[in-house]
Amino acid sequence: MTIPEDLRPFDVEGGRVGVLFCHGFTGSPRSMRPWAQAVADAGYTVSVPRLPGHGTVWQELNVTSWRDWYDHADAAYRALQERCEQVFVAGLSMGGSLALRLAEQHTDVAGLLLVNPALGAVDPLARFAGVFKYLVPSTPAIANDIAKPDQDEGAYAHTPVAGVHELHKLWADVKSCLDLVTCPVLLCRSDIDHVVPTSSSDTIKRLISSDDITEVRLADSYHVATLDHDAPMIVSSSIDFLARVGDH
Repeated sequence: MTIPEDLRPFDVEGGRVGVLFCHGFTGSPRSMRPWAQAVADAGYTVSVPRLPGHGTVWQELNVTSWRDWYDHADAAYRALQERCEQVFVAGLSMGGSLALRLAEQHTDVAGLLLVNPALGAVDPLARFAGVFKYLVPSTPAIANDIAKPDQDEGAYAHTPVAGVHELHKLWADVKSCLDLVTCPVLLCRSDIDHVVPTSSSDTIKRLISSDDITEVRLADSYHVATLDHDAPMIVSSSIDFLARVGDH
């Protein structure tokens, strides 16, 4: 299978501070490329891996576990560590969940840059994915929740139900250890999000142990805010955060 260029992993060598970018569930590196490129243009080394089960066909995500996603992100983090003196982790939606788990497992994560991080779903039926996966392989797509016209995050046209069950396993694991997150956090959240409830960000703020949390409200964007009207605000906030927290 030929994977389009903008769905493939994206890496730029820059300075001695690195940033790992993790995309969302059913999504692809396309949703992160403009954000990552802007950070790279500011002089940072960036890495945007394509998580297992993503960027190919939705059926592949139904046979991929959450530990596959995390292990891939963890390997990318370690690879950045070998090239950089300091590494931050950025994540959108499920990518935010993975970023939080990396910070739980690695005390040397320099900081987190989270955009609409997910620890739950707006759809009340999502919690029953463990049962539904035996009945239906997929449901309608949750992709492209974007207010800005003509944007495409490169996500699947179907939502793999077994994959959603794995997503819930990831969320349960991450929520159980949020108190281990002590690094500085930039938390960007959309006022209107049709995919992830506001309770996810509220839970993160309440349970992490960090005493350095910068919250940015995105008034003109939906869930995939990295491709939405407020993307420039995410970029500027990220570069300010990296400059303030990073070891220059």
